[in-house]
Amino acid sequence: MIKPKTSKPKSKRVIFKVIAEPGNKVCLAGSFNNWDPAGKEMTDPKGTGVFAVTLTLAPGTYEYKFVINGTWCVDPECAEWAQNSLGTLFSVRKVE
Repeated sequence: MIKPKTSKPKSKRVIFKVIAEPGNKVCLAGSFNNWDPAGKEMTDPKGTGVFAVTLTLAPGTYEYKFVINGTWCVDPECAEWAQNSLGTLFSVRKVE
């Protein structure tokens, strides 16, 4: 009997963006990098304060926060937030 091929769900490129003062140090931390506050530094190539980073993520649900000059911040553009065990919020991104 021939088994049907099972295909793994395809990972997708996901862009995270946040607006902050030009020159700030902005990183992305979340469930995809063990909440490492320096794990994914975001860039502002035009110097306009729009910081971005692209990740390749498998389908699933991910929690994250931006770390701007050492201060943890939720994504103000994200409509889905949840409370963590510390009583603060984190942003939620679903990848289909």
